[in-house]
This record gives sequence, structure tokens and C-alpha cells, in this order.
Amino acid sequence: KKELQTQAARCMDCSIPFCHSGIMLNGALSGCPLHNLMPEFNDFVYQGLDHFAYVRLNNTNNFPEFTSHVCPAPCEGACSAGLVNDPVSIKNLEQYVIEQAFANKLVKPNKPAHRSGKKVAVIGSGPAGLTCAGDLAKMGYDVKIFEALHEAGGVLVYGIPEFRLPKQKVVAKEI
Repeated sequence: KKELQTQAARCMDCSIPFCHSGIMLNGALSGCPLHNLMPEFNDFVYQGLDHFAYVRLNNTNNFPEFTSHVCPAPCEGACSAGLVNDPVSIKNLEQYVIEQAFANKLVKPNKPAHRSGKKVAVIGSGPAGLTCAGDLAKMGYDVKIFEALHEAGGVLVYGIPEFRLPKQKVVAKEI
């Protein structure tokens, strides 16, 4: 934890963060395509406020437990600290935040304040289908997911190797 707090502190020394910009530079993505606000959740990690780090991360990322394992971390390539030293290990910090959130039972369904009374069908349970279903459920819709394959998860289950994204440890827990 101390090493991660040191990494987070390095992020706090940055005066011009580009890590969350998610812009194209010379045909390559620079920064987070989800626009995760890394400086904000890193500051919470630095202060030892892991609960707030999870809340901040969860505001822009429906599934940080997936992205912390498979994202190629363009945010680290956009990290201003990387101009002088190694970039801040943002991917490790994100993984720490979500693992702490699960360990401390912070990850719970986001129940809507009110139900709309409307039903929606989502076809496919890959990352896009799960994100769509989750966002609709947060808005109060009664959502049913339909999946053609044996297991829910789409590319998370059938397309990403086990060593990269542990199915029982990470994917099944969320689904």
C-alpha cells in the first residue's frame, strides 16, 4: 500500500495532467478513453481514502475490475510524470482501488431512486451490453439481458485469455 501511495503522490506532483484527456494524437489514443479522472482517484489513494477513490473511479467506469486487468493503459503514455521519469503506474492504482472496494464490500448494485415502470431488453452480455444494461438500470428501467452463448460476458469470457482476465476471480463476480 505504501508503494501505491508513493505512486499516487507522484501523480499529485503533476501540474498539467493529460492522463484523462482521451484525445487522438497522430492517430494514437492519448489518455483514458473513459475519461477516468486519475488525478482525483490517485489523490484519494494517496490520502488513504480508498472508499472515496472507488466512488470517484466508479463515476466514470462501470467496470474498473475489467479495465484494470485488460486496458492497455494509454493514460500512462499520457502521464506528464513520464516526461521526466517513469509514468505513474495508474493501471496498478486502478486495480488496487477496485480490489480494495471488493474486499471492503463497497461494490454493490446501484439501485435507482425511483423505477420508471418501463422494461428494456439488451441483446448481448459483453462489455457493451453489460454497460448499457447497468446504465439503464441506474435510470430506473427494468432490464433483461439476452445472451446467445452458454455464459454471460461475451468477449470477457470467450475472447480474453484467462491469464489476462481471470474468469472466476473477476468476471463471474461482477456478472
